[in-house]
Amino acid sequence: MFADVLFSISLKYSRNYSEAEDNLQDAFITIFEKIHQFQHKGSFEGWLKRITINICLQRYRKQKVFELVNEEALKAEDVYVEDESYSLQFLLNCIQTLPDRYRMVFNLYTLDGFSHREIAETLQITEGTSKSNLSRAKEILRKKITEANAEETYPYKIDHN
Repeated sequence: MFADVLFSISLKYSRNYSEAEDNLQDAFITIFEKIHQFQHKGSFEGWLKRITINICLQRYRKQKVFELVNEEALKAEDVYVEDESYSLQFLLNCIQTLPDRYRMVFNLYTLDGFSHREIAETLQITEGTSKSNLSRAKEILRKKITEANAEETYPYKIDHN
């Protein structure tokens, strides 16, 4: 019933489809082991999503993939996609190619609405590191989208005709 929703979350936090499948399987194992801990506070689906995100992040926390930086806040420019003809698959592929530390922070902040403080606590990094990683993720995505715009033809472009 929840497999598709949880898989899409897993896919956001994974490098590729295969890794997303592994993360989803681990999430379901944890869910079944801890189902008795659900306290009926909030939605069941929200509880499932939180477990799935935590399982995906757990793998990267162990690898120490986060870059420590100076605490000074960085100004992160937003990435705007003016041309709405990019497919979701193209944008997802761009996100999946981000280095792990940048992908995690980008997803938590931009797609899941976490604050930098929450990200810092979740990933055991500083708020400055979270801000820096978000800024660098946006810079990489901006370059990828700019490069795609510069090409006459590129994959994942939706033809509106």
